Amino acid sequence: MSLSRKQFLSNLALGSGGLAIMSSFGFMSVSVNDYNSLKAIVIDFDKCAGCRTCETVCSSQNHKFEINGSFVHGLGNPELSNIRVWRYNPPLDIPVTCFLCADAPCVEACPVKPHPETGRKALYRDEELGTIINDYDRCIGCQSCADACRTNRGGVIFPDVEGSPHGMCTLCDGDPSCVKWCPYEALSYLEINSEMDFRNMTPRQIATRLLEKYYDVETSKNAAL
Repeated sequence: MSLSRKQFLSNLALGSGGLAIMSSFGFMSVSVNDYNSLKAIVIDFDKCAGCRTCETVCSSQNHKFEINGSFVHGLGNPELSNIRVWRYNPPLDIPVTCFLCADAPCVEACPVKPHPETGRKALYRDEELGTIINDYDRCIGCQSCADACRTNRGGVIFPDVEGSPHGMCTLCDGDPSCVKWCPYEALSYLEINSEMDFRNMTPRQIATRLLEKYYDVETSKNAAL
C-alpha cells in the first residue's frame, strides 16, 4: 500500500515523538486593504520541497545593486531573504515570512515619536500595500520592533549590525517574486477573509493547531517553529 507524503510524515512523527506540520494552506503574510479585506501569501506545505528558490528570488529582488546608474538584481543570498525556509526532522520544510499583522505590534513598539508632518514613527505601515517599512534615517537601532515580533508574532524581524530591522515582507510592490518563481506552486498570493485561521498567530500556535488537526497529538514544550 502506497502512502501519501502526509501519511508518511505522520507515521514518522508519531513514531519518533517529533514535530511535523502539514497543511493544505498556511497563512504567512498579509497586506491590508481597509484592515478588513486582506491579501495574503498562502503556503501549501504539502507542495513545498524545501528547494529555497523563494529565498533566492526574494533576496535578489529586494537587494539590488546599482551599476552605472541602473539597478540590477542582487546575488540572491538566502541570508538576506525576507522569507525563510525552516527545516525540521522528520523531513519537513516550513516557509515563513512577515505576517504584516493588522495590529502591527512591531510598529506599536517603536519608541520614535511620530513625525509632525507624516505622523509616522521610524517603523510604519505603507498605506497602499500594508507592508511594514523602516525609515533608516530615523531608526535609533533599539531593536524594540524585533523584540515585539519575537514575543507576539513569528520573530521574523532581525536587526543588522547597527540594530536596524530587516525581514519585513515588501510583497515586491504587489507582485511577490517568491510566488512567481516557486517551481512547485507551493506559494500563492490570494484575497482572503480577515477572519481566516492562522491570522496573526505565532508559529508555535500554528504548529499546535496543525498538530491537533492532522496528528491528534499534544504539542510538547519544545514543539515550535
